[in-house]
Amino acid sequence: MTKAQRKHLEKRLLEERERVLRLLDRFRETSSAEEREQSGDLSAFPLHFADEGTDTEDQDTETVLAQRQSATLADIDDALRRLYREPDSFGRCVVDGREIPFARLDIIPWARTCPEHQQTRE
Repeated sequence: MTKAQRKHLEKRLLEERERVLRLLDRFRETSSAEEREQSGDLSAFPLHFADEGTDTEDQDTETVLAQRQSATLADIDDALRRLYREPDSFGRCVVDGREIPFARLDIIPWARTCPEHQQTRE
């Protein structure tokens, strides 16, 4: 991997990190607003029982999405650590040590495996 490619991937990682942080902030803001709203309710019962199920499902979905984004943030931070501390190992498959194609890293700059081994890890 060239120096220019590493620099490009560093920029991509930082951009993706900012994007994920914005999403997590939005989730926190939405959760806080919902808690404030619920604390002001006159009754714990929704207007319709189906509304309660929908609200619960929406909250569950939001929680799962936030967990995924948190995991992505951890992966991005780990990739940045590797890039800064072990630049020679960054962009190499953790299974066989081969270089991960730049096109894959451009899309998922925190990738730790080549496409062949990613399928076996899933």
